[in-house]
Amino acid sequence: MNFASTALLALAMSTDAFAAAVGKGTALQKPKWSEALRTGAIFGVIEAITPLIGWGLGLAAADYVKTFDHWIAFVLLLVLGGRMVWAAAQKPDEAEAAKPSRHGFWLLAVTGFATSIDAMAVGVGLAFLNVSIVPVAAAIGLATFVMVTLGVMVGRLLGNVVGRWAEGIGGLLLIGIGSFILYEHLTALA
Repeated sequence: MNFASTALLALAMSTDAFAAAVGKGTALQKPKWSEALRTGAIFGVIEAITPLIGWGLGLAAADYVKTFDHWIAFVLLLVLGGRMVWAAAQKPDEAEAAKPSRHGFWLLAVTGFATSIDAMAVGVGLAFLNVSIVPVAAAIGLATFVMVTLGVMVGRLLGNVVGRWAEGIGGLLLIGIGSFILYEHLTALA
């Protein structure tokens, strides 16, 4: 793969993580750059690892991974998005008082994994193309780190403007992304 195709692939793989990060930023009480960088690092590392896993699985058993990856992504994003929508539906005082200043590691890791399932599938495909996976995975991780860090800070701005509704919209975006992944895979199988 050349530089331009690697950069475009990395950007495409980071867009759903950006949408999730905006939702994460709105769910926090005025996140600081340190929290945005931490969130970006968690998402970026996970997003860099999943194509490597996919590549390895692609070498071993591509058909097995392709049969259920979309269901994993759909369920994880549905649950996380539903949780965000539920939190947004709480009374304003309850929601604002319940806003943490920082997300827990495991919540971020699960969200990062859910948004990186497509990168795992890309890794599977790249295994068949005999592509050097390490530079591609590094580019995907770096792009995700930047996009998620910026997404959390955009979420902070949105949170100040539209409050808890932005978290609900972020949750709906996650549900939409999961539904689109599922739809895309199911219609490709038909």
